[in-house]
Amino acid sequence: MEYRREIDGLRAVAVLPVIFFHAGFSFFSGGYVGVDVFFVISGYLITSIIIRECEEGRFSILKFYERRTRRILPALFTVIICCIPFAMAWMIPQQFEDFSKSVISVCLFASNFLFWRESGYFAPNVDEKPLLHTWSLAVEEQYYLFFPLFVLLMWRFGKRPTFYAIIGISLVSLLIADWASTAHPKANFYLPPGRVWELFAGSLCAFHFSTSVNRGNDWAGGFGLLLILIAIFWFDSKTPFPSFYALLPVVGTVLVILFADERTYVGRLLGLKPFVGIGMISYSAYLWHQPMFAFARIESIDAPSPVLMLSLAVMSLLLAVLSWKYVEQPFRTRSFRLAATRSKIFALSAATSVLLVSVGAWGGFTGQFYDLKTQPIQNELLTSALSSPKRDTCHASPRHNIPPVKACSFFSKNVTWAVFGDSHGVELAYAVARKLKEYDIGVKQLTFSGCRPTYGQSIREDPCAEWTSHAIDYLVQHKEIKTVVISYRINAALFGSQTGVYPSIPDKNTEKHRKDVWGSYIAEMKVLQKAGKRVVLVLQAPELPKDIQWMIYNTPLQSHQSVGGVPRSWWDARAHYMYGHLDDIPRSVTVIDPSKQFCNHEECFAARNGTSFYFDDDHMSVAGAGIVAGRITALVSPIASHLSRTN
Repeated sequence: MEYRREIDGLRAVAVLPVIFFHAGFSFFSGGYVGVDVFFVISGYLITSIIIRECEEGRFSILKFYERRTRRILPALFTVIICCIPFAMAWMIPQQFEDFSKSVISVCLFASNFLFWRESGYFAPNVDEKPLLHTWSLAVEEQYYLFFPLFVLLMWRFGKRPTFYAIIGISLVSLLIADWASTAHPKANFYLPPGRVWELFAGSLCAFHFSTSVNRGNDWAGGFGLLLILIAIFWFDSKTPFPSFYALLPVVGTVLVILFADERTYVGRLLGLKPFVGIGMISYSAYLWHQPMFAFARIESIDAPSPVLMLSLAVMSLLLAVLSWKYVEQPFRTRSFRLAATRSKIFALSAATSVLLVSVGAWGGFTGQFYDLKTQPIQNELLTSALSSPKRDTCHASPRHNIPPVKACSFFSKNVTWAVFGDSHGVELAYAVARKLKEYDIGVKQLTFSGCRPTYGQSIREDPCAEWTSHAIDYLVQHKEIKTVVISYRINAALFGSQTGVYPSIPDKNTEKHRKDVWGSYIAEMKVLQKAGKRVVLVLQAPELPKDIQWMIYNTPLQSHQSVGGVPRSWWDARAHYMYGHLDDIPRSVTVIDPSKQFCNHEECFAARNGTSFYFDDDHMSVAGAGIVAGRITALVSPIASHLSRTN
């Protein structure tokens, strides 16, 4: 196959935006589409080789797998091996357990399935996963495993039927991607059904060149490059992806492959030495950058500065040069004697995989790393950092919708209380129910994951808004429920999450958005009061800069077995809108402020007196919620009716 410099240059256009996107530079908000560019390039190059060898009657599955093994595994295994000591030094046990499982999944070419089950690509804290980026390698590896077999099967019917079969599968895959981008966005992002069409787009380019010569066209090649750049700088985490939107980078890449060569301006631009040089090391650069960024985020309580992230990006390119020269090239050129033959490279790869899977199994399933890392006092604090035992079964979400009529009730058939809100109400519902159990009073849990206040807003096709409307209707209609406790992560709904930005104060939403959210917040209280309910509002508890486990392992233990969280001044600044609008709350609503139990004048604590107030970075633990529940049940009792409204 004739070498094309502009293809290596196109790899540079793919990898640099991905690196800058993972570094957190908002200017490259759609930098993740670089992966889609890689998919098209891979489909084109691999299919070109297969077609040529099939036409010459010398295609060998074993030879194909050998080439892929030499190309992918040595550098990948090197990066994983280098990650392990840093993971053991800097990760808390839960992180190391997750990391260890990801090591296993990478070795089994299945990390995309693991990350799909764990979290979304744009979820909070996901950028602390050192091997997150290997999901795309898993998709490619799955393509490499099955595509040659598919071509061999179809080739019996001829080249043209193979071509049309690829077109048909591509169209089906594209339609699946667009449908699943809203119906099943996490699965759609990670799994092959919504990605195959991108690889096959490159395959179709290969079929074109197998019968036609490259006819350079400045306009078509330039338009293709423009489409890629538009996606890089215009798309963001809210863009449904992959979907029809992915046609921009994919079609753009196809146009560059088909119409850019050394005779065109785009071809000559992409053929410049800096682009070609970065393109040649792009695979290693892709491998190295994410672990470096992830460990920088893991190690520090503060979000890494842009200067640090830029420095790490440059360092990843330098490591990529070394990796390309001393790892990639020796294996590809067979100059490394231990992997000089096919049997040797397969044996060495298998042995390394077994070793890494063994390490992953030790860290992911034995619990020995926890014992190695944990001191007795840390263990005591961790035992109270627990979520509700009913969280998995009783907490609604878009994937686990629980109609209000089927919502869980706790500990008594005499259900006269309800806890209503987002995920911050889950532990509170369980804790309140435990407090009321001795009085034979049951509690209904009505909570929906990530659901901001939406009552009264015209929001279509939103599972949260629909559920909220049904839940409030349920509460209004069920007269036996006398008391409703409302609990939201209201500051995140107003300004965005603190995750990854601390010690800065998040400010992600518009003023109109904040007015709408706060207006719905107040409207929910009013409609419940109008229905004769006694309303208790639990303000959001202070957030932590990191997960409670990280705080316990990495923050110096204070007196009285306490662990610091955030300065009180930071929390007051973070919650200024909430505190500044308390007068909007109806006078007869009982307002509970957890900061009065969790903070003093100087600091808000993660744990105190041997009790962890949280089970992650923002949700109260059952123990922490129990402290708040005790305050609630005291204030709404007849004896305490004379107490101050805000406590």
